[in-house]
Amino acid sequence: MSLYRFMIALIILVFCLAPGIHVQAAEDGKRYKLKIATLAPEGSSWMKRFHEASRAIEKRSGGRLKLKIYAGGIMGDEPDVIRKIRIGQLQGAAVTGIGLGMIQPAVRVLDLPFLFKTYEELDYIRETLNAEFEKKFEERGYVLLGWVDVGWIHVFSNQPVTTKEELLSTKLWAWVDDPLAHSMFKEVGVKGIPLSLPAVLPHLQTGLINAAYGSPLSTLALQWYTKVKYMSDLPITMANAAVVVSKKFFDALPEDLQMILKEEGKTMERLLVGQMRRDNVESLKVLKKYGIKVTKTQPEFMQEMERAAYAVWDQLAGTLYSPELLAHIQELLEARRASLTEPPTP
Repeated sequence: MSLYRFMIALIILVFCLAPGIHVQAAEDGKRYKLKIATLAPEGSSWMKRFHEASRAIEKRSGGRLKLKIYAGGIMGDEPDVIRKIRIGQLQGAAVTGIGLGMIQPAVRVLDLPFLFKTYEELDYIRETLNAEFEKKFEERGYVLLGWVDVGWIHVFSNQPVTTKEELLSTKLWAWVDDPLAHSMFKEVGVKGIPLSLPAVLPHLQTGLINAAYGSPLSTLALQWYTKVKYMSDLPITMANAAVVVSKKFFDALPEDLQMILKEEGKTMERLLVGQMRRDNVESLKVLKKYGIKVTKTQPEFMQEMERAAYAVWDQLAGTLYSPELLAHIQELLEARRASLTEPPTP
């Protein structure tokens, strides 16, 4: 090829590629705002980590991606938040099992009462099945950025709850739109009083309810501790939470911003999971200083609660999650527990 023909070909190639280069540059320069809502109050560990992640994302993206975080339930209860994501008013949320279950019911398998015995078991299952759950969320139009813990859930009340009879005599809050809690209540025989989470404190104050369930940290952060006197020592379940964003919003981001968002989501997961576990330990100490008494559950009551829980596992299989998913998790846990109890090979 002559030099003349080579130069002509090069010029044509440059002009053919130029529009693409220009478009990419324009896309890279576009600014995006990710609006996320959560029930977590300002000042909580959740929000401190959120603000850290927000600053990191803005810095790494050169200001092209910013987070606007609506804390403390100002966007409503979790069902309200999920509905607002669906209509595009929000693009993401940090929600507990209630909100996650509205997106992908199968994830509620992780909230089953008495499923996990330790944090290590929870970590093992979430890590082992993370790719599967990511796919399940994507099928429903969401991207999973990271898991978080709420903590071990206990009953907090104005009277001791050590037996079934004492539990049945309480006016216990039941989170609206929570099929798992309602199934457990029905199996035990408790007539829960359905309320949104933001309505719990006002109704503890009025006496419409005199008992609620939560982790030590959430009970402290939401100020329920000011209206209760006792905490049951029985850890009913490990409540999960996660940060999710609309897949439509995520897919519209340039690849480098997608990578930044996912990386910072995983960083927040790692930091926040450890922080929440430490905070729950410290929160229990604080609750005791405020006069909250921890009551000891009677063995018969504990056994009855476990029997009710196992019945609920079977009842919800096929409605919230598949029987195969539950069986797979049980097999993984049994194998894990066996491996940890086996004596070392000589």
